[in-house]
Amino acid sequence: MRKLSRRGFLGGIGVGAGVLAAQPAKAFGVINEIFDDAPAAAAPSAVTFGRIFGIPAFAPASSAVVAALSDIGKAGGLLDAKDDLSQGPAASILDPTLSPNHHDNPRMTAGFHFLGQLIDHDLTFDLTSTLGVPAVPEQTRNQRTPALDLDNVYGGGPQASPKLYDPADPAKFLVQSGGQFEDVPREADGTAIIADPRNDENMMISGLHVAILKFHNNVVDALRAQGVRDVFNAAHRTVLWHYQWIILHEYLPANIGQDMTTAVLSNGLLYFDPYRTPFMPIEFSAAAFRFGHAQIRPSYRANLKGDNGSPFFGFIFDPAGEGQADPVDLRGGFRAPRRFIGWQTFFDFGDGQVKQNKLIKTAVSTPLFQLPLSAIATHDQPVSLMARDMLRMLTWSLPSGQRLAEFMGDPVIDAGHFPELAKYGLGLDANTPPLYYILREADLVNGGTHLGPVGGRIIGETIIGLMLVDPGAFLSSNPNWTPTLPSATPGTFTMVDLLKFAKVDPASRGQ
Repeated sequence: MRKLSRRGFLGGIGVGAGVLAAQPAKAFGVINEIFDDAPAAAAPSAVTFGRIFGIPAFAPASSAVVAALSDIGKAGGLLDAKDDLSQGPAASILDPTLSPNHHDNPRMTAGFHFLGQLIDHDLTFDLTSTLGVPAVPEQTRNQRTPALDLDNVYGGGPQASPKLYDPADPAKFLVQSGGQFEDVPREADGTAIIADPRNDENMMISGLHVAILKFHNNVVDALRAQGVRDVFNAAHRTVLWHYQWIILHEYLPANIGQDMTTAVLSNGLLYFDPYRTPFMPIEFSAAAFRFGHAQIRPSYRANLKGDNGSPFFGFIFDPAGEGQADPVDLRGGFRAPRRFIGWQTFFDFGDGQVKQNKLIKTAVSTPLFQLPLSAIATHDQPVSLMARDMLRMLTWSLPSGQRLAEFMGDPVIDAGHFPELAKYGLGLDANTPPLYYILREADLVNGGTHLGPVGGRIIGETIIGLMLVDPGAFLSSNPNWTPTLPSATPGTFTMVDLLKFAKVDPASRGQ
C-alpha cells in the first residue's frame, strides 16, 4: 500500500446565530490512501461522473459476484422486506403487522423520499452504462448538471425548451388539467412533456413536478406585481434558492442528521473536492443516495377524496395495473380524475393525516422488486429495483463500506454484522457492497431513523459541496440570504410552505 497526498482544496463555511456566514478560505491537509489495485485516476468534468475515493472495488465483476448480487436483490432475497400484500393497499398502511420487517420512521414523513427522488433527478442521470459491467465514470456522461438547478424541470429554459412553457406566456410553465386537478402536460398517448421522463415514474414524483411548475408560475405573478421586468430569470432564481433552502435546512437534517449537516457546514469538505471542477461523484449517485429506496412504503393514500369521493389507496407498483387505462397502482404515465396527490398524506399540515416514511435498513418494500418497465428509464431487465442497485455498484467498481469507514476514520461494522452475506463464499460479509453497508449502518447506529457516518458524510459533502461552488446557489453567492416568500415561520421555508405557495395544498384544493 502506498500513500499520496490528496489534492488540497479551498473553501469552508460556518454557522453562526442560526445564519450561514461565509468564512475565510482554508486548506485542509487531508491524506488520501491510494491502493495499488485502485481504479486508475482520471479527470472528472461537469458533464461526466467522477470518484471521490481512490479505493479498490469491493469485489471483481465476476460471474459469481454478479450472481450473488442479483440473488441479494431479487424478489424474496435478502433485501426484500417480505411485506404481506394480500390484504390490499389500504390494509398495508393501516395494519403494521403486514410489514413485520419494515417499520415506520417516527422522525420523517412520507413525502421526503419523493423530495429526495426529485433531488436525485436534478443531479444525476446515467443513460449509457450497463449494469454489472465495469465502466469508467470519467468517461461516462451525466445527463444532468452537477448543480441544484432543477434542470430536470426547467430544461434549457423557454428559448431552448419551448414545449415546456406556456406559448401564451413563455415566462410560465405549461400546466394542464388532470381531471380534478393539475397535471403535467402530456401527449395524446399519455407521455409527459417534461425535461426528465423519470419525473413521471410514479404519481408522487409527477405531483411534485407539478407543484414546482405551479410554484414557479405563482412566483412569476408575484414578481410581476412588484414591477420586476426580467421576470423569468428572477423567478427561476427565487424558486431555486427556496428549493435549496429546503434541502439544506429540512431535507439534509432529516436524512443525514443535524449534527452531520452542521459538521459539513462548519468544518468544510474533507473528501469531496468540487473546487477545480464540479462533478457528480459515483459514490453518491450509485450507492449512498440510493438509501432512499429503503424509505419507500409498499402503498400510499394518494388523496382523500379522489376515488369517487373516497380515498385513493394504491401500491406504489402493482403488476395488476399492467394494461389498465387507469391503473390500480400509483405508477406514472396516466391521466385520470383520481390520479392526483393530496399532500396532507406526505407532509405535515397539522391536520393529523400525514403518514411516515419507512426506516432506513436492509429491508425494502416488496413492490419494488417487480417494477413496470415504464418505471425504468432504460426499459431493461432486471425489474427488481434492488437487483439493479446492487449490480450498479459493480458497474462503477465502488469500494466496500468497510474500506470507506476505515478511510474516513469511522467505526467499522465488521463481518460479524453481515452473517447473511457469508453464505455466498465471496467475502461480501467483510467487503460489503457500499449501499448494503450504508443501510445496515443506519440501522445499527441510528435505529434507521437517519443515516450513519459513512452514508451521511458522502451525501452531506456532495450536496453541500455542489452548493458551495455553484455560482447560481445561494450558499455560494449570498450565504446570508434568507427566504423571501411567505411562510408559517418568518425567515425560514419548508416543503409545506412551498406547496401552499404553489396552491397545491389541501386547503386550497378542497381535498
